[in-house]
Amino acid sequence: MSASASRSSVVRLLGLLQSSSSACPCHSHAHSTLPTASSFSSLLNYGRQYAYAPDSKDYAFEMAASNIRFGPGVTSEVGMDLNNLKAKKVAVYTDKTIAQLQPMKAVIESLETHKVNYVLYDTCRVEPTDTSFKQAIDFARKHNPDAFVAVGGGSVMDTTKAASLYSANPEADFLDFVNAPIGKGLPVRSKLKPLIAVPTTAGTGSETTGTAIFDYEPLHVKTGIAHRALKPLLGLVDPLNTRSMPSQVHASSGLDVLCHALESYTALPYNQRSPRPRDPIERPAYQGSNPISDVWSLQALKMVVKYLPRAVKDPEDYEAQEQMLLASTFAGIGFGNAGVHLCHGLSYPISGLNKTYKHPGYNVDHAIIPHGVSVALSAPSVFRFTAASCPDRHIDAASAFGADPAHIKSDAAGEVLAEKLTRFLEDLGVPNGLGALGYSYSDIPNLVEGVVPQHRVTKLAPAGEPAREQIASIFENSMKNY
Repeated sequence: MSASASRSSVVRLLGLLQSSSSACPCHSHAHSTLPTASSFSSLLNYGRQYAYAPDSKDYAFEMAASNIRFGPGVTSEVGMDLNNLKAKKVAVYTDKTIAQLQPMKAVIESLETHKVNYVLYDTCRVEPTDTSFKQAIDFARKHNPDAFVAVGGGSVMDTTKAASLYSANPEADFLDFVNAPIGKGLPVRSKLKPLIAVPTTAGTGSETTGTAIFDYEPLHVKTGIAHRALKPLLGLVDPLNTRSMPSQVHASSGLDVLCHALESYTALPYNQRSPRPRDPIERPAYQGSNPISDVWSLQALKMVVKYLPRAVKDPEDYEAQEQMLLASTFAGIGFGNAGVHLCHGLSYPISGLNKTYKHPGYNVDHAIIPHGVSVALSAPSVFRFTAASCPDRHIDAASAFGADPAHIKSDAAGEVLAEKLTRFLEDLGVPNGLGALGYSYSDIPNLVEGVVPQHRVTKLAPAGEPAREQIASIFENSMKNY
């Protein structure tokens, strides 16, 4: 559609709207002229032409989030919820550590009190892989439950989503639903069994999203499955469940919230993303920044800045822990519909290529860079790079850290935000850049190659997908932060 044709169409549409607006029964006078059939037909035709224009940017965004129930002790209601769903057999997923802690005990007590029949899978892997996903899927296919409960952090919730998805699609190949280009990225058309998520960390926001992230071992990179159909039916967000978190887990999970908020707020706007989907089911969950996600993301950022340092430094600061759990959910609603971009895109090979680094505070039997650490270490360099594309939003973010927006020039927005981020990370005791994880400049080519398949998120950077040399520069500048 040419620019002149588009303008004339808009003028015609406005004219039609003006002529028919007086017919509103709440705002019209009794003598108003009713719209004609031809005027409605013209409106419909215009809408069809706009919605189905080929090879153009999107024009709509869609909000999807789980039902959320927040409050100390709400975990005890899970048995009643499952009875209300008339569930006859429930698959409960957790990991070996959470299986021994109070959140899991509260879930089991509720299930048994309300006579819910359940089977337990307690070997979810922290930072899951395609192999661990497949093991969890096999369990679900064997037991064929009619509802799922996930008790744990993002790793457990994502594993449970995968188990639910593939048990409902027994003929599917594993790569059918995995994000392109690693997988086929097929839309989910089958109805999944209800999933209730009980988060035990304040970080991923996975209780609100349709995303499941894992390490794809054949390529040594992280990827995922993303579709609204995967989102839990209900998230039971219970502040009592994060009290057992070690300080290092508070820090790393909180850094994930930080980057969810920052990246979704600065993402490419939804109406600049292309291509426009041919069918609404093909509209991605990660759509780009939008007016509703902006509200949740910016508020989450302010909460992280205020409460994460307190939650990390004082294990008895229950107010800070509670507010961080809320911030995680807020950011989940924000990024679950807007998406993330470069911090997450770069984090996947940072985690996937790690062979020896094991972060303190994690009781696991394998090398691990927690997801929140892997996303945060590149953040100062990322936002120096992206600021030129939307300086006003970077200034908003810097002001959440206490900078005075009236004294930040547009061309300094990235540097100011990067400096604020650097001091924030240093105060939390985060490792000093990628070098502290064992990476060197010689690893940059392999790290860049690991980012290339992540275009689902990297293309949401405010200036669009960066070139390889730009990605390499971001990694280089992330080797040491302070």
